[in-house]
Amino acid sequence: MPKHLPLSLLLLRLGIFVVFLFWTLDKLINPEHTTGLFSKFYGFEDMGNTAIYMIGSVQLILIVLFVAGLFKVWTYSAVLLFHAASTLSSFGLYLEPFDNLLFFAAWPMLSACIALFLMRDWDTLTLGKKRALP
Repeated sequence: MPKHLPLSLLLLRLGIFVVFLFWTLDKLINPEHTTGLFSKFYGFEDMGNTAIYMIGSVQLILIVLFVAGLFKVWTYSAVLLFHAASTLSSFGLYLEPFDNLLFFAAWPMLSACIALFLMRDWDTLTLGKKRALP
């Protein structure tokens, strides 16, 4: 294993976690904002604050497990799928790139999520159980 690979994967995990943390906090602190986003990008109309709080609470548990490197297959997969859905749901905005430049930051993060998922067995700077690698 390359010497700096575990540190590189930890840094990817921490960077992804920071973004998800603020998305999660937004659900818990400002559920009306999340309701608007869910309506605009996913077509979910009239989601009440209780539903948003529940989603935010589950997401908070997920990202804490993710940043700790626990249950990697499940947590890394979930983070990847959630971010892929978020990125792809904004597809129309990519057709007007100069009006929506900030949305393009989602693509490198999606690449980071994919890379982290694919290299999860080498992501060893975690609280999870260490596995013998081939």
